[in-house]
Amino acid sequence: MSPNRRSRRKKVPLPRRGRRVAALDRLLERQPNTEIIEVLFADINGMLRGKRVGREDFEKVFWPGVSLPGATALLDSKGMTIDAISNGSADGDPDMICRPVAGTAVSVPWAMRPTAQTMVSMYDVKGEPYFADSRHVLERAMQPLASIGLKPVVAIELEFYLLDGATAETPRPRLGRIPGTSLPQDGPQYNSLDDLADLDAYFSEVDAACREQGIPASAALAEFAPGQYEINLHHIDDPLLACAHALMLKRVVKSVARRHGMGACFMAKPFAESAGSGMHVHVSLQDSRGRNVFACSDAGGGGDLPISEELRHAVGGLAATMDEGMAIFAPNANSYRRLRPASFVPLTPNWGINHRRLALRIPLAAAEDMRVEHRVAGADANPYLVMAAVLGGMHHGLTRRCDPGPMVPAGAVIDEIITLPTRWEQALDAFEHGAVLREYLGAEFARIYAICRRTECERFHAEVGSQDYQWYLRNV
Repeated sequence: MSPNRRSRRKKVPLPRRGRRVAALDRLLERQPNTEIIEVLFADINGMLRGKRVGREDFEKVFWPGVSLPGATALLDSKGMTIDAISNGSADGDPDMICRPVAGTAVSVPWAMRPTAQTMVSMYDVKGEPYFADSRHVLERAMQPLASIGLKPVVAIELEFYLLDGATAETPRPRLGRIPGTSLPQDGPQYNSLDDLADLDAYFSEVDAACREQGIPASAALAEFAPGQYEINLHHIDDPLLACAHALMLKRVVKSVARRHGMGACFMAKPFAESAGSGMHVHVSLQDSRGRNVFACSDAGGGGDLPISEELRHAVGGLAATMDEGMAIFAPNANSYRRLRPASFVPLTPNWGINHRRLALRIPLAAAEDMRVEHRVAGADANPYLVMAAVLGGMHHGLTRRCDPGPMVPAGAVIDEIITLPTRWEQALDAFEHGAVLREYLGAEFARIYAICRRTECERFHAEVGSQDYQWYLRNV
């Protein structure tokens, strides 16, 4: 056979086991002294749980996979099982098989010993995707768009607080100091380069860790509150990997903060009088030719930017499903402390161009980069489920040709209108009564999700905390 014919020979893909073990080989080529692999699984709340595996069992991690109890997917925020469902109690808490997610086997640069990590996804004993794994929920929600020839291109932005490492009864934001004094800097200092410079060692290590782990982090900036920051991720055409990157970024931010004597948190509202932390999701849709279907060559109806009919309908679907999606965008008790008027948090499903007080913002962009920025979710939300609700809403709007209503003009001063649920129980009611999103998430997952979150809601409100004593103990 001639060299030219050999070079054109079709490459035979490795069998499934071979592909997975090859990922381990590539990892050990980069870090041959690895002693531990941390297996990371994202539960229903987007919290990472898992185990550490020693070198003698490395290959098992990649094939056939490691075992974790199926109830791991359905724990509450304190790691407790939910009595109102059979998973984890009545069913005997059976194990599921967890297998690595492609592209997430990376080194852990902040670890004391040579360590690697991999995100995993959960399967039942028959090898079928486990219904309660939020990554599989997103896979399901992506299929309707794929069936009409559309591929999402997405990016996620995450806001968070850095916390003072000093011992105190309550957390405090890490504040810059006024030069020549020990006094903390006053004011939000939005986009302050001095605040970034004060933390240059921290952000440099975060950047290095992101590069080592293949997390496509881009801009970092000081946000609109003392001690609050934002890191953006680049657009990619794989929503599943984008959500894995978001969870990996959270881990980097927290882990590097510990090394620098600080804390970090992605709570939606850690401080009552300061800005909340959001998760902003940017989405465009490409057709089979790679063309952005939100792009439009004429300026009809779009003001300064041309708005395509596809973009209008996608926005219409997002608006129509936002009410029932709030239990996902705001998944816990603290989430609803962020949903306050006059706080740059959208409280109604409005939309428009270049306006940050809207739920659905169309950023200034060239035609080929036209996209929707979904600004409702908190930084505490599960990115897989947020993305599933967003993509499901877009598909609903495109196929039902939903009308988004009037567009808010750029620069307009808008009256605060509250139509979305701003209390946890209201959001859970809307989710349970909603008819659209459950079709994308899966009926069984939607049923279990509602039970799990309502149980946590009841548990949270059943506790008697310090605020009860402060408000009532002496005077009642």
